Amino acid sequence: MTSTIHYEMGKCLFGYGPYSREIDIWADLFGKIFIAAPLRKTSPPADCIPFTRNNIFIVPQMETGGPRYSDKFLQVLALPVHLWNLSVAMSKADAIHVRCPGNLGLLGVILAPLFSRFCIAKYAGQWNGFKREPFATRLQRSILGSWWWRKGLVTVYGEWPNQPKQVIPFFTSMMTAEQVQHSAVTAKSKQLTLPAAILYAGRLASNKGVEILLRSLHVLSEQGMAFNLSIVGDGPERNRLMNLTLELGLTEKVYFAGAVPYDRIMSWYEKSHILVLPSFHSEGWPKVLAEAMCHGVVCVGTDHGLVPWLLQNRGVVVPVADVEALANGLRAILQDVEGYKKLSQQASAWAHGYSLERLKESLGELFKKHWGYQLPVVNSSLPLSKK
Repeated sequence: MTSTIHYEMGKCLFGYGPYSREIDIWADLFGKIFIAAPLRKTSPPADCIPFTRNNIFIVPQMETGGPRYSDKFLQVLALPVHLWNLSVAMSKADAIHVRCPGNLGLLGVILAPLFSRFCIAKYAGQWNGFKREPFATRLQRSILGSWWWRKGLVTVYGEWPNQPKQVIPFFTSMMTAEQVQHSAVTAKSKQLTLPAAILYAGRLASNKGVEILLRSLHVLSEQGMAFNLSIVGDGPERNRLMNLTLELGLTEKVYFAGAVPYDRIMSWYEKSHILVLPSFHSEGWPKVLAEAMCHGVVCVGTDHGLVPWLLQNRGVVVPVADVEALANGLRAILQDVEGYKKLSQQASAWAHGYSLERLKESLGELFKKHWGYQLPVVNSSLPLSKK
């Protein structure tokens, strides 16, 4: 179960790209996948892709929640309906997978252990918390780390000390093994040349910090540094960022590519030297960093969540929302060709361990080790069966 919004158009079911590819992997491991989640029968956004397995089914749930007090009030009123609908869905399942954090995730972590001893939760947020973290998010982490989930599994991004035994470091991926192998070839020939090709790939929203990146590049431009920035992605901040680019005198150095299909983003990694992720908020497992690193791109990120761990000795970490620090970090990369090559190779070597195929293999190993059960074959309706 998940709060992720799904879309149905014709006979196709769509979800957010990385999430859909991951659920496809789960569908390879289980006979049938039933997703309890909100459903909109409309065209999906550009960042959504269709599920590709025919054993995935949707069990629509009410879509509630929102930032307004009225939204929260209606959500409280809908609580009995949510509890009933989720209970009905879970009562028919052999194993239960809860995706957190989220509104339905909170209910899921409370209910799941009542219906099956085969429970696994994926915590896709920042497991060590962050400033001004919502109470509901903190509560989900607390429940997952408590005795209530002692018989379940909790996969989290990164390795954190002093965790209960059910909390297991894990990863995610959207790249196939073929794409990873191709990126290795690209990484071997990656060389820093000028003007340096800098990349931002992601949603254009205020919490992504793209404004900080533009202002940092303005500092470098004033100092005569040679670079070009490509911004791949779209969102509510696009027009404002384009106006800021004009105001900063960077129009000849900055290109807004808009949203592109996932497969095409690989070509941007291939031709880029540096990727910057200047986010203000938790990124969970920042796939864009791992994917760029696979291609030998040197990455710069901010010092929160999993980013410092991902970039340790293979990238550059700077304080959040610090224009000067980001400018200094980028300048240091641009002025050290040998240092760039070393970081590029270290990043690529580390990131090549992550692919969709490796994700499926790791999930299978996880279930076998902790549950001791043989998973049913794809498209089978058989429940979990003892070896």
